Amino acid sequence: MEVSVYSLAGEVVKHIEVSDSVFALPFNQAVVHQALVRQRANARQGTASTKTRSEVSGSSRKLFRQKHTGLARAGNRKSPLRRGGGIAFGPKPRSYRQAMPKKMRQLAIRCVLSAKARDEELVVLEQLELEKPKTKEMAGILAALGVDSSALIVTSEPEENVVKSARNLAGIKTMPANILNVVDILSYKMLLMTEAAVRKAEQLWGGGNASI
Repeated sequence: MEVSVYSLAGEVVKHIEVSDSVFALPFNQAVVHQALVRQRANARQGTASTKTRSEVSGSSRKLFRQKHTGLARAGNRKSPLRRGGGIAFGPKPRSYRQAMPKKMRQLAIRCVLSAKARDEELVVLEQLELEKPKTKEMAGILAALGVDSSALIVTSEPEENVVKSARNLAGIKTMPANILNVVDILSYKMLLMTEAAVRKAEQLWGGGNASI
């Protein structure tokens, strides 16, 4: 598959061949959905907790006698039916972690990358290096590339100046290629990758020895 490579001025400087196994796969909705749910579930802390009637502090004395009061029969103040009482069937600390085979995780990444390329939401940059952090310069680069919505900027390695230049721009996120994931790719409209990041992605997920 051939894609255009852009300069920081938004001009096409060349065309390169990218791996069809990473950027030209049909979309597998079931696998991508499972990967998305898994990643979000694994990010949950699972620390929500409530007290049952046995854990609530208070007297266990019956509120009033059973008969001849004209009131409904009542137990103690810790009953789930009363304000300040225990919670029936409330949440307790638990793990939401889900497992997923490595090959399925790799396939999900390749599917969303291919979807971006197919929908013309992938922009490949020749390089993205800034001499110093400058938000205005990054905003100018994005404008030249026609990015008028949210965008995920991917570099081959962490670039401090790029990160600092983009962190104050609304809807823009930066990350190195090795931590690229399904949730972030799907959360942003445009995907901007340097040529080196594309090659890193091919190296990570194009072969059978990928690890994510």
